[in-house]
Amino acid sequence: MEYILFDSTNRDRLLPFTHTRPVADIRCGILTMRERWEMLLGKAASTLTEDYLQKVFPVNESSDNLYLNGAVFGNSGLMDAINTLPLGKALAKDGLVIAARLAAHEYSISDFHERIRSLSQLQYDGDIYSLNNVWDMFSLNDRALRDDYTIITKGRTSAPIPEGVTVTGKENLFIEDGARIYAGCIINAATGPVYIAKDTEVLEGTMMRGPIAICEHAVVKMGAKLYGATTIGPGCKVGGEINNAVFFANSNKAHDGYLGNAVIGEWCNLGADTNCSNLKNNYDEIKIWDEATRKSVKTGLTFCGLIMGDHSKCSINTMFNTGTVVAVSCNLFGSGFPEKFVPSFSWGGSESITTYDFKRAMETANRMMGRRNKQLSADETEMYRYIFDNYRKH
Repeated sequence: MEYILFDSTNRDRLLPFTHTRPVADIRCGILTMRERWEMLLGKAASTLTEDYLQKVFPVNESSDNLYLNGAVFGNSGLMDAINTLPLGKALAKDGLVIAARLAAHEYSISDFHERIRSLSQLQYDGDIYSLNNVWDMFSLNDRALRDDYTIITKGRTSAPIPEGVTVTGKENLFIEDGARIYAGCIINAATGPVYIAKDTEVLEGTMMRGPIAICEHAVVKMGAKLYGATTIGPGCKVGGEINNAVFFANSNKAHDGYLGNAVIGEWCNLGADTNCSNLKNNYDEIKIWDEATRKSVKTGLTFCGLIMGDHSKCSINTMFNTGTVVAVSCNLFGSGFPEKFVPSFSWGGSESITTYDFKRAMETANRMMGRRNKQLSADETEMYRYIFDNYRKH
């Protein structure tokens, strides 16, 4: 049997992150949606997504396939129900298809959604939660962090707390072997679990208040102030003040400045003293730009900060308004506040915006990735070309 993670019908509400990845590769909690499912499955899963992404994220089919909704947070109760799902049936909850079991057919994602709408559905009677809007990535991060911490640390013993590190709530702190935490750090795990993965560095004077995850190869700079619920993804470098933010991977906010109620994609860089508002002066509900429908939508939130897609950058002293969405591969600089929606491949700032030359954008991406011994593949470059051709003017 093959396991295949499929994009939910609301993937457009998760832009700009689903420009460059399937829904399953969004990070919320310690893990990505894919990593959580694969941990439960005990094996790797392939992906059914948009055509232009399919070369980067291929699909593998057999005569018997279990398709799993990449927007749903997997858990052991779901797995029990999914593993008994008969061929030709779907598992659903309140109209949301969680899983479907089908023979191979080489579906496109649109054909697949048509097919599963016609299936007989078995109703799941347990609790589920899922990603429905882009702001869910930070709004649900507290719950996801706590759930992931339980899954990852079950039956395991933490490495010892280093000398000179002050910890409250030691029973909720898990340190992987190989993590380096230096003297003068203060960790409050009484407010929520704190997970510090292997090969991380937490430098002197860092203050953390859980729930927090510091993922593999991440670095927390000296004197950083991290409030929960925050995830610092693999390979990220962070400093300054961060509150309820999710960093996907290999992105930097290495200096002072405030970031709150925010999501930062992969290979982003926030210049020194970048500050991001997450609360309106009149305390009103925050709206953000919905790229799919090309209009502002209500979030239902009083706190909502910066949403930044992969490979976007901003210069020193950049200021972002509440609910600003920066799409893919933007380079922002200059005085004043950028617009609240910055389309993919934008170059400039509040005074003027032009198109970021595609070749130069890819050169910048490869230079940044080269610092960590990575490069864009030909298929990834083709994916970015598609985004450039189809989304930079929205």
